[in-house]
Amino acid sequence: MIDRIYRTAEASGIPVWCQDEAGPYQTCPHPGASWEPQGHPQRQDHEYLRMGTATLLTLFRPATGELQASGVTRATNAILHPWVQGELTAILTTMGITQPEPIGTAADQAIWEAWLGHPPGQPLPPLRAILIWDNLAGHHSHSMVRWLYTHGIWPVYTPIGGSWLNMAESIQRIVVRRALTGQHPTSVEQIIDWLDATVRGWNAAPTPFVWGGARQERRSRARQRRLGGSGATIRLAA
Repeated sequence: MIDRIYRTAEASGIPVWCQDEAGPYQTCPHPGASWEPQGHPQRQDHEYLRMGTATLLTLFRPATGELQASGVTRATNAILHPWVQGELTAILTTMGITQPEPIGTAADQAIWEAWLGHPPGQPLPPLRAILIWDNLAGHHSHSMVRWLYTHGIWPVYTPIGGSWLNMAESIQRIVVRRALTGQHPTSVEQIIDWLDATVRGWNAAPTPFVWGGARQERRSRARQRRLGGSGATIRLAA
C-alpha cells in the first residue's frame, strides 16, 4: 500500500507527507570529518557533561522536498500531536482549507474506497492528504485519528519493523549529519539551533525524493530474463 501511495498519490493530486522523530541527541562529541587548517586537525574531548538531549520532529513531503521540522527537548504525545496538528493545519491553509471539511460527496467516498480497498466506515470529508508515520500506540489514539479523518487526512502506518518505508528517516539522516557531524555541542539549545538552521538551509533549495528511483529499476531489470524474438521476459527469483 505504501509503495502504491509513493508512486501514484501525488500524480492524482493528493499530497503525501511523512512524519517521524529523530534522536535523542546528546551534548557529547559527535564523530565525523570536518574542515580544519592543514596540520591542525580537530580534537574532540574524551569527557563531556550530560546536559540533556534534543529530538527533531519532522514532517516531510518527498515529492517537493519541503521539510517542516523543529528541535525539541521532549517528544511525548502531548508535545508531538499538537505540533503535527499545527503543521498540518498550516499546510491545509495553504491549500485554501481553513476549517474541518464537511462530509464529502458520493464521489469523495468513492475516492476513499479506492484507496482504502473498502467503503469507509462512515462518511468522510474529501481526501486532502496522506500521512505516513510509524506504527506507535500513541499514533492510534482516538483523538488524533479522529482529528486526521475530520480534516480529510488519511493516516497510513508503517508495519512493525518497516520504518524504512518512511522517507522522513532519510531526510533526518541528512539534516542530522549536516548539523552535528564532527561537532561537540555543549547545550541542548545549541543542538536545537544547529538542527533548525540546517532545516532552513535545506528549505532554501529542497531536493525532491523519488521512491525507489533508477536503482530500483535496475535491480528489477536484473531479475528479468529476456527471451529472444520479442519483448517478453520471465522474472527470476529474487
